[in-house]
Amino acid sequence: MQTLNLPSYKFKLKSSENKTLIFDNLRKKYMVLTPEEWVRQHFVQYLIEEKKYPVTLIALEKQMVIHNQKKRTDILIFDKVGNHDIIVECKAPAIKITQEAFDQIARYNLKLKAKYLIVTNGLVHFYCKMDFVNKTYIFLKEIPDYK
Repeated sequence: MQTLNLPSYKFKLKSSENKTLIFDNLRKKYMVLTPEEWVRQHFVQYLIEEKKYPVTLIALEKQMVIHNQKKRTDILIFDKVGNHDIIVECKAPAIKITQEAFDQIARYNLKLKAKYLIVTNGLVHFYCKMDFVNKTYIFLKEIPDYK
């Protein structure tokens, strides 16, 4: 898999039925190692190891319904009282991050009302803080560490 613009982490990999699988520590099972999953696993580890977010506050592929359609957030982080704090949208490294990715995460946030949005392809990361009053987001250099 491609080297990402994130720290390197040790992952458990195995092969099964001609597919490479990666062990997901949060879901406690092996997942098919797609380029997007590679980004998701690295970003989760980044949030845990570097930003100190507790594992207990992180949900992966959390399902929701928007306009009668089932959607899933890649990574959803809750605050200490259970409110949605951060939504992370992961793309494969080969996928250029466009306005479409921001529109997707913004649609999710109309329902979830998270304070921060992150869009990443593992190479480029965009961090945003929501401005609910002006119905926009403010780009940040970095996502805050867990407090």
